[in-house]
Amino acid sequence: MATSSFFQYHIQIFLLSLLLCKIMCTSKIIQCDDKDKSTLLKFKYGITDPSGVLSLWSIKETNCCQWKGVHCDNITGRVTKLNLHCPEIYSDYGHNLDKSQCLTGELDMSCLFDLEFLSYLDLSNNDFNTIQYHGQCKNSSNNIYYLNLSDNDNLQADNILHWISNLSFLHYLDLSGINLQKETNWLQLVTMLPSLSELYLEDCRLQNIYPSLQYANFTALKVLDLSYNEFVSELPSWVFNLSSSISIVELSNNFIHGQLPQTLPHFQSLETLSLYNNDLNGLIPNWVGQLEQLKRLDLSDNSFSGSISTSLGNLSSLTYLNLAFNGLTGIVSEQNFLSLSKLNHLVLELTYLTSNKLPSWIYTQNSLTLLAIVNSRIPLELPNKFWKFVSDQVEYLDLSNNSINVDMSNVLLNSKVVVLGENNLRGGVPQVSPNVTLLRLANNFLSGSISSFLCHKTKEKNNLKYVDISHNLLSGEISDCWMYWRSLLYVNLESNNLVGKIPHSMSSLSNLIALNLYNNMLSGEVPLSLKNCKKLRLLNLGENEFSGAISNWVGESVIGLKLRSNQFSGNISTTICQLHSLKILDLSNNRLSGPIPSCVRNMTGMISKNESFDSFDVTIPTIDHVNFEFNINLMLLIKGIKLNYTHSILVIDLSCNNLSETLPSELFMLTGLKSLNLSHNQFVGKIPQDISKLIQLESLDLSSNLFSGQIPESMSALSFLEVLNLSCNNFEGKIPSGTQLQGFTNLSYMGNPKLCGPPLTKICPQDEKLPNEKQMKEDDDDNDNSQVRSWFYMGLGIGFATSFWAVLIAVFFNRRFRNFYFKCLDRLYDMVI
Repeated sequence: MATSSFFQYHIQIFLLSLLLCKIMCTSKIIQCDDKDKSTLLKFKYGITDPSGVLSLWSIKETNCCQWKGVHCDNITGRVTKLNLHCPEIYSDYGHNLDKSQCLTGELDMSCLFDLEFLSYLDLSNNDFNTIQYHGQCKNSSNNIYYLNLSDNDNLQADNILHWISNLSFLHYLDLSGINLQKETNWLQLVTMLPSLSELYLEDCRLQNIYPSLQYANFTALKVLDLSYNEFVSELPSWVFNLSSSISIVELSNNFIHGQLPQTLPHFQSLETLSLYNNDLNGLIPNWVGQLEQLKRLDLSDNSFSGSISTSLGNLSSLTYLNLAFNGLTGIVSEQNFLSLSKLNHLVLELTYLTSNKLPSWIYTQNSLTLLAIVNSRIPLELPNKFWKFVSDQVEYLDLSNNSINVDMSNVLLNSKVVVLGENNLRGGVPQVSPNVTLLRLANNFLSGSISSFLCHKTKEKNNLKYVDISHNLLSGEISDCWMYWRSLLYVNLESNNLVGKIPHSMSSLSNLIALNLYNNMLSGEVPLSLKNCKKLRLLNLGENEFSGAISNWVGESVIGLKLRSNQFSGNISTTICQLHSLKILDLSNNRLSGPIPSCVRNMTGMISKNESFDSFDVTIPTIDHVNFEFNINLMLLIKGIKLNYTHSILVIDLSCNNLSETLPSELFMLTGLKSLNLSHNQFVGKIPQDISKLIQLESLDLSSNLFSGQIPESMSALSFLEVLNLSCNNFEGKIPSGTQLQGFTNLSYMGNPKLCGPPLTKICPQDEKLPNEKQMKEDDDDNDNSQVRSWFYMGLGIGFATSFWAVLIAVFFNRRFRNFYFKCLDRLYDMVI
């Protein structure tokens, strides 16, 4: 007993000693090496740091091991790891990454490689524009095993692979998103890295994949990602001759054609095979079903034909399967998928169904979180058990374009993302649980009031952000229940039969970015409270019956404003001029009057194109690289054609109103304009010479106004102009010469009786005088020539007479000359005879 107590006592003392030792060791602050500190400060010198990430990197902060992104060895204090990756921040208004807070400037790799013990370097997702590397540094740090410079999209990185090929210990290399188009021998250079196990060259604009090469010297490679490049060739042989250690092959989103090899490659360890969005054809070979370790198979968006091989049923480890958008035929049976019990992502194009019911094996997939079934050729029936099945486990549901004929009135949707567009759905709008963030029901036959959907209260907070119920048969008023949906970012109710006013509760949508109520029967004045939606960037109220003035209800963040075909009246408010980011202004077919305000010069968004807000689409990232796109488009009348635009284009359309007076010179300061339509108004005066400043203009319509004077010569400088309509005005004089303006048909100028010159058939008065003047000139020339000829012949006659009498007198009076003359005549006679 005493021995046991003694033993326990010593054990406790020993454990307490270990704890004290750990506390003492961890409390010791590691001091960085002075040389490393100096190197890091030199590296910082060429960098612009808008968010202050490197604010602690200074001489005053003596210990560089405590600087952000810097990691040191616990014993030596030498810098071993540098992680300055910029977090991915997506803007609310589009799918573009916001890099305004990321590091930019010059990336000096020479300095970093002076860190002798550096082994890990991550500078990904920043905005560096140049990279420096000096040859004398090649003998510096050669311990780097992890190098990630990906998604520095603007980085000018010529010959980057040449110095990277010297890093003999490199295991991980990611240069995705960097333009490597000039690296024509990229494969040769990366195969010089003997330890390389993971290679990511996604979206590098590579063009040569060496299709005829049989083998590439990748002895340790496990991951190969060459997706989103510009390869236009057959499937390369060397890819399928990689070593048995390869686990991931990504060749998606290229232009690779041909067929998969018929013999089984050395892919015993392959876990991912992704070849989607290429031009591959032929049959899916049976060896695919022999890849026992395969977890992810994506062959979608190709031209594969034949039936789905039953050998796929052997892939018991498969978790992701996408075979959609091919030419596959046959019947999907239990034999194909019954044993695939681990599937969590399933994407199929069921053009080959023989029944209007989904295959029963789908209900056996207990791990399914993403289900996408598209393009079935027969109307699918979805029983109640299907909705229960997806409600319990499926987070991302896409059943678009299937001719599904189901009454949705009593359906409760619970998936995070629900895409049911382009079907034959009927009944009322289904209810959604607080779990739903995206709901797309566009292009169906849903009818009735929207009230049951909007005014349904839940105990939990709704999380719906994107809702699209456009192109249905909804009727009645828009219920005043929007206060229950404060998380909404995008609302699209276009092309229904909705009536009444915009409810005041819409002003509670403080996060709203896009509101599309186009083509309904809504009326009344737009509530001033709508301005509370301060993040609103796209407002489409066109093709309704709204009335009143366009006033302060327009928020200052709007980039697209479409109010066409309503009954708005009064002058164009100076409120419009406060929309500094505006890119699309469509006020056509209303009852507006008065002049165009001179303050339009304040709409600086139309001076030049800002690419940061270029797209109206939103990409919603989901798990495992599957994205859903939520599309917001604007129907615009440009170049005389109605077009759907999903990207911003700088447009002003004020046509079909009662606008008057002269055009303000400030209008022509909006130099980024692509389309300007002022037709069917009462504008007067001349077209200013300043119109030549609109150098980006592609479409100009000034028809059916009261413009007068000559067409300015400066319009010939509009070299991008494709559509021009100046018809039905009071222009006069000659159409300026040159191919730019005279290249349009006479329809562009008709209805201007005082206008003349090509392409019109009417000849200008000054041109009519030219033939008479030419004839007079020719007559004068003829008279002059006649006088010259007369003097010539007169001189010739006088010369002949003088010569004749001179010879006659010489013959008569000079005997010697007489004898000579007659001898010449005799000889001439003898020669002739």
